[in-house]
Amino acid sequence: MSRKKRTFEVRKRAFAIWQKLGYFPWRKEGKRRGRSASGDFVRGAFSDIPFLNDDAKRTFGHLLLRPGYMIRDYISGQNERYLAPLTALIIFYAFFALVSSLLQPIQQAPKDPFADSVTVTTGEGEEDEIKARILTETVDIVRKGYTYLHLDEFPDAVKTQQQATLAAVEGKLRSQGIPLFLGKFFLLWFAMALALRRYKLGASACATASAYVLCQFSFFMLFSLLLTWGRQTSIGVVLMLILLTVDYHQLLDVKWGKSFRRALATGIHFFLIYAVLLVLVSIAVIILAYFRGNIEM
Repeated sequence: MSRKKRTFEVRKRAFAIWQKLGYFPWRKEGKRRGRSASGDFVRGAFSDIPFLNDDAKRTFGHLLLRPGYMIRDYISGQNERYLAPLTALIIFYAFFALVSSLLQPIQQAPKDPFADSVTVTTGEGEEDEIKARILTETVDIVRKGYTYLHLDEFPDAVKTQQQATLAAVEGKLRSQGIPLFLGKFFLLWFAMALALRRYKLGASACATASAYVLCQFSFFMLFSLLLTWGRQTSIGVVLMLILLTVDYHQLLDVKWGKSFRRALATGIHFFLIYAVLLVLVSIAVIILAYFRGNIEM
């Protein structure tokens, strides 16, 4: 065996050991000798900033190179070395929103999705009139609900001081991407809880795993954003499936085939939960429109 090949094999084994443990067991942790005063000054200046300290750097690096093992370590109690999952999630998405706003400084004005609503015409019979009225009320309720949840994008709809306050809060949250990642977080949390129920992971463990997985997704979203210079802000479903497969392979210590099936099950549960929520919301809106129409009669 040549020297280069032996060196490669040694480094490969060392990397595999580091992946499983998160550190090199033969390397002693200690203070560096000869550190300059200016180095200590710079180090101390950033040690209390969550996204620039050693815990953040370690979390970023481990999520890229050993995500499943890192999640396993955090769940097992080795959590003092990493950022808390919710803290990491907020920081990652806030940083992604910042880079996205820098690469896409010109934002188009939001378009009202109900601006071109279809005009409902009533039929001759009483039954047709009732159906038309329910449909009209449903569209009206959905329009008002959408506008109320997007007051920051529709300033003309702000009439009171309470609405102005709500619009300011919505704008602040939306600028950081918080509504988006919170929705994905809860959906992925429930999907992982269903897909991994046979592995007896508790609700807290699934919440931790889902938060870190979303942080991992945000890494690749950021890479996609930078590589396309702001034109692509998301990653494909195939890449998400690959990342989840790697995560489950390390986290659950199972073979690649089983980890792939768990990742696929997680994706199916995710979309099923999303579809069920849409159906339930739609039914609730239709029922509300029906009773509202009867009351107004």
